[in-house]
Amino acid sequence: MHKATDPHDPAGTPIRRARLGLRAAFGREPAAVAAAPGRVNLIGEHTDYNLGFVLPMAIDRSAAVAVAPNAGDRCRVAALDRDAAVASFAGRGRADGTPPWARYAEGVVSLLRARGVPVPMFDAALASNVPPGGGLSSSAAVEVAFAVALCSLAGTTLDPMSIALLSQRAEHEFAGVPCGLMDQLAAVFGRRGHALLIDCRSVEFRPVPIDPALAGVLVVDSGVRHDLASGEYAKRRAECERAVAELAKADPAVRSLRDATEDAINRAGLDPTLRRRARHVVRENARTIEAARLLESGDAPGAGRLMLESHVSLRDDYEVSCPELDTLVEIAATTPGVLGARMTGGGFGGCAVALVEPNRAEAAGRAIVENYGRRTGQQARWMAVEPANGASAVETRAG
Repeated sequence: MHKATDPHDPAGTPIRRARLGLRAAFGREPAAVAAAPGRVNLIGEHTDYNLGFVLPMAIDRSAAVAVAPNAGDRCRVAALDRDAAVASFAGRGRADGTPPWARYAEGVVSLLRARGVPVPMFDAALASNVPPGGGLSSSAAVEVAFAVALCSLAGTTLDPMSIALLSQRAEHEFAGVPCGLMDQLAAVFGRRGHALLIDCRSVEFRPVPIDPALAGVLVVDSGVRHDLASGEYAKRRAECERAVAELAKADPAVRSLRDATEDAINRAGLDPTLRRRARHVVRENARTIEAARLLESGDAPGAGRLMLESHVSLRDDYEVSCPELDTLVEIAATTPGVLGARMTGGGFGGCAVALVEPNRAEAAGRAIVENYGRRTGQQARWMAVEPANGASAVETRAG
């Protein structure tokens, strides 16, 4: 991570909103402010928890947290994007009364304290322009922003990987979402102008340049919200674990679907559902590695074609798309200037991502949204995003 001056926030929000929100909600001046980006995953979906490969990029949309110590016995957080709703918690474990949106902060506080970081009771204001529930990892942005801000408040430095791992654990234990590490890695290690090809088994990664002269990135929000804690995400993960257990009967070296081959899947006698799930993961890993190679070689159209293949697999084999996302991708695929598109994120709603010719991005975004509205009656929103740097401690002062 790096110290910077409002790296995600040149226009003054959400970092400025967090600062002002702390004053408005609690009458406090910030002692620490931090920001962490959302992310969009270009390709490599539902492969992270199968220890495979992913290709996300941090985006120039972020969550920001402004904090100041208080003299009470509760941590208080004002969510500025929820009508300044305020949650309070002791921050010493998972409390029954904490609202779902505040569990990310509660988890980070509790886990930091459990590892000996002297986080005081505090007041905080949270602002974000990462759409929640849209598959852009708004939750990881919040977790990482809180972790960085609270370490600054406590006068402690944690290494970036520890920040990512602690934030992932907060999502598992406090929000109930058994996510892989991709989102938190992107929020911590994002690099301007690049995606990250991440090996989710070794947790090694390398930056993959996205030449702005060759391709831009559009995110189109379907307007359909999802809740990954509702069960379908966990169900897919359990299905993958069952497939691994069956494959390991023939080959004990198979410890995750990362180790599987399509031939082994076909020979294993898996039931049709498990076979489709495993086939998606194996093929998606191969697509992800190839997409990174194509982007590095400047072949953005080739990477776009792989994104379209990925969507078909997510729709048919992994069954995590929905009619609205399918319609978005179908429209995008026939829109001039679009090189490729797919659903992104956990699925069941949220966003699609598209690679576009840079000089046609705005026209493509407008056309996709207009056609989607005519076909579905739903209102979509589009935004052009750029690959951004990871989390930053923006401001630290004595409390």
